[in-house]
Amino acid sequence: MWRHEAIVWGALLLQGPVLDNDYVTVHRNAAPCAPAASGCGDRVIVALAAVDFEGARMERGDVRVFDAAESYSAPSGGDFVEVALKLDRPPVRTTAETIVPPNYNVTHHEGERFRVIEGRLRPGDTRDRHTHNQRLIVYLNAARLRQFPDGEPERSTRFIADDIRFAEPTTHELVNVGDVPVRNIVIELKP
Repeated sequence: MWRHEAIVWGALLLQGPVLDNDYVTVHRNAAPCAPAASGCGDRVIVALAAVDFEGARMERGDVRVFDAAESYSAPSGGDFVEVALKLDRPPVRTTAETIVPPNYNVTHHEGERFRVIEGRLRPGDTRDRHTHNQRLIVYLNAARLRQFPDGEPERSTRFIADDIRFAEPTTHELVNVGDVPVRNIVIELKP
């Protein structure tokens, strides 16, 4: 049994991160930061499909947050991402002002170093002018937005389902110009 676990663990470590920068490391369908002794900071598991996790079922878009001292087992049975926040990250870049929009749907976690929010926006709906610090975004739906960033030209953006991006601070307004709802998980860093 120990040999099998070592082989599985080794295979997970061979899968490199899908995103790695000074702030976060993201793995898809692997959880190398699951042990508390892994040297990782806080971790966020985002289900990209139905998965079995810690004796419960997570559905697409469900989120679980773990601090650096907590261990867990890797989800099984479907796709997921593990987001590990780095302990020694540089200072988080922010906007000059903070404007939280009144229409965020769900706050999954509000902590000292980061928050996890779920953004949803129906076709034709607008998200009023608001700000973001640096953040990681997990796009759950393929969708189209028109963005109106402060001091920049308007732009159209297409999101790909299951894409993962790290974004810099912004102040903007959004309109869903597609025919499906926007749905994403945002892990916004705090200074």
